[in-house]
Amino acid sequence: MFRRGSDSSDTSSSAETAEARPLKEGGKGRPTPKRSEAEKVRRNRLVTAPKDRKEAYRQVRARQAQQRAKVREGMAKGDTRYLPKRDQGPVREFARDYVDSRRTFGSHLMLIMFVVVLVSFVQTPLTQLLFVIIPPVLLFVVLTESLLISQKIKKLAAARFPNEQLKGVGLYAATRSLQMRRLRIPTPRYGPGDKDKI
Repeated sequence: MFRRGSDSSDTSSSAETAEARPLKEGGKGRPTPKRSEAEKVRRNRLVTAPKDRKEAYRQVRARQAQQRAKVREGMAKGDTRYLPKRDQGPVREFARDYVDSRRTFGSHLMLIMFVVVLVSFVQTPLTQLLFVIIPPVLLFVVLTESLLISQKIKKLAAARFPNEQLKGVGLYAATRSLQMRRLRIPTPRYGPGDKDKI
């Protein structure tokens, strides 16, 4: 009678010490599942297993599409886990924010060129003259603006991030300034006129 009580107290104390004891290094870090749970997982796998090769391909494609959608969403939000290497780092993030907080002529270039091409279909001497003059002028303005943005970003980034790698940041900012705002990835965090927030 007394022995049973002492056995139960021994087992409870040993259980407490086992819980308090840290897991050994190199262990799996989780308890071994019960046999019933393992059997249940195995049965679920058998149920969801593809019946033939076409079904297997379909499942693989569905998983890949889901993964791509997840990556796209992460890139759009600016999640560093999904960003390509060229977009990573505080310097690139600063360059994106700098460009996104300003109105750039280059971001409207495609729209302006589309209008110019449409107008050129009207066969009059004036429209033909405009079609000859406007594209080179637009190109000059955009190149000048891109050069100024590139130089400004290099100067500001060098002052703000003295210990970071600045290689290619000017070209990165200039390229982003040429993209239409809606098509920029990651999605702009700042709108035009938010210069003071950076």
